[in-house]
Amino acid sequence: MATATKDQEIQISKIAAETLQVQIIGTTPLIMHRFSEKAKKKMLDAMTGKKSPKQSKDPEAEFRAAAYRFEEGGYGFPAIAFKMATVGAARFYPKNDVTMTGLRQSLFIGGHMGVDAQLLVKIASDEPTMREDVVRVGRGGTDLRYRPEFWPWGAVLEVTFVSAALTRDSVLSLIDAGGMGIGVGEWRPEKNGDFGTYRIDTDRNVEVIER
Repeated sequence: MATATKDQEIQISKIAAETLQVQIIGTTPLIMHRFSEKAKKKMLDAMTGKKSPKQSKDPEAEFRAAAYRFEEGGYGFPAIAFKMATVGAARFYPKNDVTMTGLRQSLFIGGHMGVDAQLLVKIASDEPTMREDVVRVGRGGTDLRYRPEFWPWGAVLEVTFVSAALTRDSVLSLIDAGGMGIGVGEWRPEKNGDFGTYRIDTDRNVEVIER
């Protein structure tokens, strides 16, 4: 029986991957809630024992601060949120032996750097409208929140996946299922809401990007 020697080379093939550009269309409004610098400072003050001076609520400033933006202008939404929605769709296919752990390691969604140094997917929409919502805080307390709502909206997802682990049709099915049953943003289906859902635009071709 042949045995390996220390002089034998080990050859490892490059992982086969494919990148797609997939146009999606929002099917319900997208609500953003970026963690503002003001909220971060308040949290840091509480952790370090400092007292934050109480400030009057400024609905317009809170609304503007809740949006994800690019330095050059325009709005985006964290690419990781779309990945999580796509990966979370695995729960809808229990008989296909697809797992969320496997998908996290074999599927990625790209983006562009936003003002918070995180990758954002560009959102195609008109200027958002301001929402005023009553939310529960603390132990039975309530507060008003002012957040941007985008409607109608769309985006182009740049999806890279390991083609040895997933077929192109499987990836598209997961994107569609994630948009319907998981969603992105505030009050999405995953969080018992009806907002932030989307579907693949069947009127636009899926483009394969050559690397």
